[in-house]
Amino acid sequence: RLSISSDIISTVEFNHTGELLATGDKGGRVVIFQREPESKNEPYNQGEYNVYSTFQSHEPEFDYLKSLEIEEKINKIKWLPQQNAAHSLLSTNDKTIKLWKVTERDKRPEGYNLKDEEGKLKDLSTVTSLQVPVLKPMDLMVEVTPRRIFANGHTYHVNSISVNSDCETYMSADDLRINLWHLAITDRSFNIVDIKPANMEDLTEVITASEFHPHHCNLFVYSSSKGSLRLCDMRASALCDKHSKLFEEPEDPSNRSFFSEIISSVSDVKFSHSGRYMLTRDYLTVKVWDLNMETKPIETYQVHDYLRSKLCSLYENDCIFDKFECAWNGSDSVIMTGAYNNFFRMFDRNTKRDVTLEASRESSKPRAILKPRRVCVGGKRRKDDISVDSLDFTKKILHTAWHPTENIIAIAATNNLYIFQDKVNSEMH
Repeated sequence: RLSISSDIISTVEFNHTGELLATGDKGGRVVIFQREPESKNEPYNQGEYNVYSTFQSHEPEFDYLKSLEIEEKINKIKWLPQQNAAHSLLSTNDKTIKLWKVTERDKRPEGYNLKDEEGKLKDLSTVTSLQVPVLKPMDLMVEVTPRRIFANGHTYHVNSISVNSDCETYMSADDLRINLWHLAITDRSFNIVDIKPANMEDLTEVITASEFHPHHCNLFVYSSSKGSLRLCDMRASALCDKHSKLFEEPEDPSNRSFFSEIISSVSDVKFSHSGRYMLTRDYLTVKVWDLNMETKPIETYQVHDYLRSKLCSLYENDCIFDKFECAWNGSDSVIMTGAYNNFFRMFDRNTKRDVTLEASRESSKPRAILKPRRVCVGGKRRKDDISVDSLDFTKKILHTAWHPTENIIAIAATNNLYIFQDKVNSEMH
């Protein structure tokens, strides 16, 4: 079965320039891809991403106190803004966050006075003259080193990490708590949200995702399994249990069902690049919220409404608990999220057009143009339509990322990474 394979991609993240793309997988590995520079002779080859470095970020561990195995699976990767020639990223599994430094070496020192070519110390009596060591070119080596390990901050499973716009701190969230860390300090973190009830039998909701505002270092949002978003201001109080704003849409009583609460759980929340809007994903929809309006989202897009009648079987096979992510394009005008059958959806906020595309080996020969797909529900079927009953629920696109400025997207389909580029249009349709 695929689900136990260590190659299944569990997170995808572009860095701030889009030149690097990192993926994490179930086996605790991180693979970094680098974009090839444009070549004048082959303009169509620009934008190809090739493997730059691969390293083992986390290993499986065992918590002897709780008799629990801690998986090595990488839950999230976040790049830090680049300060010098090196790149830095944070990666986390369920418990431990690590800061990695990625550096390049293409020169090596030669001609030491006290060491020979192999690096062994010379007999000092043989040293009769001094020379100046020189740097000689060598094949490029990419070195990845762990700079810091932030452990023991979480009792429950870490579901998100987010780097603050102050570039000095970051937060990590688990099911019940959110901690604030300083990037230079590993032995302590500051608890900023704690929703754990005194008696765990009174537990009604958990934290599902959280993110810092892109421009205001005091603001962050976290989403819950009850479908609400809480915007918190760290200037208001040290412990942000009292939110500044609560974003929640009242439920339509006509749609009430046994599954209502499960499908309203927010699986992902992302601030727009402008900082004005928030994008959330629940089981059937993506919603855009305006930070200035708490009562309801300003836009709601149906991702796969045809599954509304299939919730019972999706509950039985556990698919109803799948956590899909969502992403903005660089100008906040198009949003993207994944679905089943290796489909992913795009919604253009200006034209209100939407499209379903497929990430599969058959449809993704290099330079092939993606054909829009349609799912039909009963009744007449057009040519190439896919019936709801033939959708493959084991092929799901949970993790997606959009290049920060260009129309390049990365789609993780189980253990394959697809990178698509829009060559012609300025927007993706």
